[in-house]
Amino acid sequence: MRNPRHPVHPVLGAALAALLMAASPALRADDPAPGSNPLFRDRFTADPAPLVVGDRLYLYVGHDEAEDGQMFNMREWLVYSTTDMRQWTYHGPIMRATDFKWAKGDAWASQAIEKDGRFWFYAAVEHDDTHPGKAIGVAVSDSPTGPFVDARGSALITAEMTPKGTHSWEDIDPTVFTDDDGTTWIAWGNRHCYIARLKPNMIELDGPITEITPPHFEEGPWLHKRGDLYYLTYASLDRATHTNERVSYATAPSIQGPWTYRGELTGSGRNSFTIHPGIVEFKGQWYIFLHNAALTIGDKQGALGRRAVTVEYLHYNDDGTMKRVEQTDAGVSVPPPG
Repeated sequence: MRNPRHPVHPVLGAALAALLMAASPALRADDPAPGSNPLFRDRFTADPAPLVVGDRLYLYVGHDEAEDGQMFNMREWLVYSTTDMRQWTYHGPIMRATDFKWAKGDAWASQAIEKDGRFWFYAAVEHDDTHPGKAIGVAVSDSPTGPFVDARGSALITAEMTPKGTHSWEDIDPTVFTDDDGTTWIAWGNRHCYIARLKPNMIELDGPITEITPPHFEEGPWLHKRGDLYYLTYASLDRATHTNERVSYATAPSIQGPWTYRGELTGSGRNSFTIHPGIVEFKGQWYIFLHNAALTIGDKQGALGRRAVTVEYLHYNDDGTMKRVEQTDAGVSVPPPG
């Protein structure tokens, strides 16, 4: 702290202030505008899942920590929040994969939902050898920023419950959705898409698991509703024509279908094999969160296991179909098109 008995000379003070302003990272002319893509540039993030609570939007993400030569190295989930889609607050890690005591690791895609004043967090992890393969756990907190704790002490969904799949990572990427009648549903999967109703306690399935696999489904389903129409948006891969995932979607008059394929919503994420949609309405505007691999941090370039979360405006046609989304560097730093 400067000694108040020795004030800085006015001329020197002005010069010092000018130097400080010139050196301030926040004022550099080449800094990206708030709301531009990728949203977070100090760490690699993936699998965005938005949740609106009051006048704040929370964004849950996986934390990519892959070293050179690694495919995925994901140990924890992080959360950010915003009130204006431009300035974001980092709330830190909310949970580690191994906080599920039955899990080996792999903090893969997740989603949080609010129900009855509590926050329920569904996430894919690698189960220990008692139930080999990927599994889905559920955690709970009294706050959207956690800490979250295992809500049942065992996996909600394990590989034995979906025997149709032939690979160990079939049961990943949960999405949760509460319908107008108060029932909550969970959908998930890789190459096969499944859906089941949850009991009111949010930690048990309430009825059978049903397959609803739409065309070219790969992973990353997301459920939402607008008006009378239900949407299933997902990472798609037409293996005959594409090498990287894109986003496609289907619509239905009921959460239980029948689902009608509507085609591709986005192209692939820049430099990225994977992509992962998260859709939400916030303060009267719809948004779609995605990820690509276009971020470089120090000597670490974007890669399969080093991704970066992005956001774009989302718009609908009069018939309820979604308008195609072009992925941009500007993101939401500019006003939405009129």
